[in-house]
Amino acid sequence: MSEELDRGAAGPPRTLLIACGALAREVVELIRLNGWQHMSVTCLPAHWHNRPEKIPEGVRAKIREARPDYERILVLYGDCGSGGLLDKVLEEEAVERINGPHCYAFFRGLHDFEAIAEADPFCFYLTDYMVRHFDRLIIQGLGLDRHPELRDAYFGHYQRLLYLAQTRDEALERRAAAAAERLGLSYEYHFTGYGELGDYLAAAG
Repeated sequence: MSEELDRGAAGPPRTLLIACGALAREVVELIRLNGWQHMSVTCLPAHWHNRPEKIPEGVRAKIREARPDYERILVLYGDCGSGGLLDKVLEEEAVERINGPHCYAFFRGLHDFEAIAEADPFCFYLTDYMVRHFDRLIIQGLGLDRHPELRDAYFGHYQRLLYLAQTRDEALERRAAAAAERLGLSYEYHFTGYGELGDYLAAAG
């Protein structure tokens, strides 16, 4: 009985959250708002979404580096284009991740996102992170600043830009609307908050 009390008094397990760099701001804010002092976060580069083959082994390296110092490790990545390879690594390392294919889905909610995607497969999504870094990630990253004629090659099949917002920020809303206009897409705004990312961490906390 005394051993059980000692374990209870010790508090929740020291937990490391391994996250995509595109989620860093949101994860840090959730930790702060909820006072989860037992949780720490480390991130892999957000631009690895352009090289998803790097994500599985990058996550594995973080897991193995952290094991001596943490009692629990959670991964805040969707599949993110790894073609199931991330889940294979996590199975081998006995570590779980948040459910969903990508951050758009768990910010919006998996069920709702699937319905949106099915109803409108020609939709381009932005999150707060992508709005903040739109020029670097999209315009410069795809070379549209140098070759604007590539716009049709990249976005010709899209019809709508949907901003899934984590915060209520009028400046970001204006920038998202401007991004839609720049890409020649109609614009729509949905406030999601932290969505299932918040729910997942609350359940883990």
